Amino acid sequence: MDPEDVEQVAAELQGKKINGWDVLQIAAGTGLTAYVVWAGILMPGFRKVPLKLQVPYIPASAKQMENVMQLLKGRSGKIVDLGSGDGRIVLEAYKQGFRPAVGYELNPWLLRLSSYRAWKAGCYGKVSYYKEDLWKVNLSDCQNVTVFLAPSVLMLLEKKLLMELPEEARVVAGRFPLPNWTHTDTAGEGVNQAWAYDVQVVRQLKKDESQGSPV
Repeated sequence: MDPEDVEQVAAELQGKKINGWDVLQIAAGTGLTAYVVWAGILMPGFRKVPLKLQVPYIPASAKQMENVMQLLKGRSGKIVDLGSGDGRIVLEAYKQGFRPAVGYELNPWLLRLSSYRAWKAGCYGKVSYYKEDLWKVNLSDCQNVTVFLAPSVLMLLEKKLLMELPEEARVVAGRFPLPNWTHTDTAGEGVNQAWAYDVQVVRQLKKDESQGSPV
């Protein structure tokens, strides 16, 4: 299919009320499932978001979730997934004992999918998903934060995390590390790798650097 035809399909999708079966039929017919789903269904939630802050929806694999949970093993308290997608990280965290387990996601389609997954797992009403800009979320009461975001977003997010999170907080990043932070631990390799950052350690390292102390 030519690029112009793909754009036409996406435009038609955006102008219609369609269900999941319609999407599958159109995607199968074009052979461009990922592109059509992104352009026609998922992208509308990001139209007001600056380009460099847009993150295409790529669900975490079972191995990626396993590595994230490994880095959170032995911890408890509130967990927040920033850009929670279809909600699978939040759901798994709840099953591992984190309370409350909260996800923030701008895309309404993904929020509906998250609610469906929670219902299917028997956890509806036990986990929370909110349609809210991650930059406006107050993180001061979060002991655990997970992020599967693009490097351009992570670079900007570092400042917010450092300013708002409590000393005992741990941040776990999947797929891409926080570019200017020193990780405490890591799990997995390649696209499945995850990195853990303890806020207290990061703050101390930043303080030492600003004072010119050797690290």
